[in-house]
Amino acid sequence: MTSETTRTGPVRAGSETELDALRKLVKGSRVVLWDFDGPVCRLFAGHSAERVADDLVSWLEGHGLHGLLTDTERESPDPQVVLRALDRRHPGSDLVAELEQRLTHEELRATASAMPTPYADPLIRTWTAVGSRLAVATNNSPRVVRAYLDSRGLAPCFAPHIYGRTQELNRLKPDPHCVNRALNAMGAAPATALMIGDTPSDLLAARAAGVPFLGYARTERKGELLRDAGATVVVDSLEPVLRLVRR
Repeated sequence: MTSETTRTGPVRAGSETELDALRKLVKGSRVVLWDFDGPVCRLFAGHSAERVADDLVSWLEGHGLHGLLTDTERESPDPQVVLRALDRRHPGSDLVAELEQRLTHEELRATASAMPTPYADPLIRTWTAVGSRLAVATNNSPRVVRAYLDSRGLAPCFAPHIYGRTQELNRLKPDPHCVNRALNAMGAAPATALMIGDTPSDLLAARAAGVPFLGYARTERKGELLRDAGATVVVDSLEPVLRLVRR
């Protein structure tokens, strides 16, 4: 399989040239590593991530810790920004552990209203059926991933290879820790794997681990961020990937 880092210029599935680039990226992948929130589902589709972030900030302020966060961190709509900001200032503390547990609780609540990414379910099942092995490499809690996959009947496609957030928050993506954990556990060489992600941190983690990368962008803005970060194959739908795997 040709690494995405050897090609130049972004491609999106549409023209024959773009489809050929996608085909080369997918062909020969024996192991597929999925980011969770985005490629597999929209975790916070019905449970606002922004509200969760606000609640975490409010919890810190209720403990007299308002000054630990910058204005930008307090206003971020991403709850993981709040968690990581606290960990940078108090790494490994009980305070960080409690905030992480609160975030995990909110993520678990969100699974009830999470929205499956179009074509993700059949793509996961089809890739499994043709003999590829799948894993999740995510910054979300592994408990949350298992709960969602169980609800969709997809857990057997991944089990036991779910690698998510641990107490070592400094090793979340873009650090390649979870990607390397998956590769090592599955005995897979980086060149035989493929990472599917929707953020620059996914791309950077894959690149650091030497794994080819396929960008999934639900919106044009996400696509721009991925391409600006250096992603060379970006799709706005998993449907062309599904068609290629079915062949």
